[in-house]
Amino acid sequence: MRIAARLIFAGVVSLCASGAAWSQTPAQKGAAAAPQAAPAPTPAAAPAPAKAPCANPNALGIARIVEIGFEHFKQLDFLRDKEVVLTFDDGPWPLNTPSVLKTLAEECTTGIFFSIGKHATYYPEILKQVAAAGHTVGTHTWSHATLTNKKLTEQQRKDEIEKGFSAVKWALGTSPSPFFRFPALQHPPEMVTYLGTRNIAMFSCDLDSFDFKASKPQQVIDVTMKKLDKLGKGIILMHDFHKHTAEALPELLHRLKAGGYKVVQMRAKAPVQTLAQYDEEILKDAKLPTVSSRPVSSVVQTISE
Repeated sequence: MRIAARLIFAGVVSLCASGAAWSQTPAQKGAAAAPQAAPAPTPAAAPAPAKAPCANPNALGIARIVEIGFEHFKQLDFLRDKEVVLTFDDGPWPLNTPSVLKTLAEECTTGIFFSIGKHATYYPEILKQVAAAGHTVGTHTWSHATLTNKKLTEQQRKDEIEKGFSAVKWALGTSPSPFFRFPALQHPPEMVTYLGTRNIAMFSCDLDSFDFKASKPQQVIDVTMKKLDKLGKGIILMHDFHKHTAEALPELLHRLKAGGYKVVQMRAKAPVQTLAQYDEEILKDAKLPTVSSRPVSSVVQTISE
């Protein structure tokens, strides 16, 4: 079962947006009854980087900014008609992530990047560019393991989540946002409950661009716009890992602008508080070739151009 809402908050919510509509699924109501761990002290939020004025008078831009705190196990429909949130999974990655960043900068707009922990340790300098450009950085597990895999123990699922956050923190030099997206959008109920105890917001999406299946950029554009025009608004799932996504993005953003769509920026009220044992594990692993060495062509291959 996929998460039905645009995003599920686990923890306490403070929202700088009007027209919020809240609801709970039966599964979440049951999860909400689970005992909660004592809340950890909330770290101070890092100041947002100063942004230069937009040099493009016809840019897509940012319509409004939504700041998220947390509320236990609630679903939120916070978007107005013709509003979208741009999200990118699986980065950071050479060439593709910088290309996405360049396009977003040219359109003076922003997105949420759900980074894989391992990729963050391969390319910390690229992830730093994401944060420096003012984008929100969340996480997408340590190794992109599907957490509904029955071969994984509950502890291994927690390790995937927590090590991912610590790896992204290591790469950035500061804690990311407490924003998380499950690989393949598959969310074990016990992990939904666990993330609730950690005050971490769980994101789904309203429409999937299916860019990972595309054989050319135009397919990414056509699939996304067809779904969006039908829904009228939504969180868009893309991948800065993929070449076709980077190639499609300039035209896709032009289509959004021409269609009257507006981008909403989402940011956290405070960063995630990582767990010391995972921070220490990443620091130790970062000295080993298994983490610090970047993947070679035998691991990642281009299957089409």
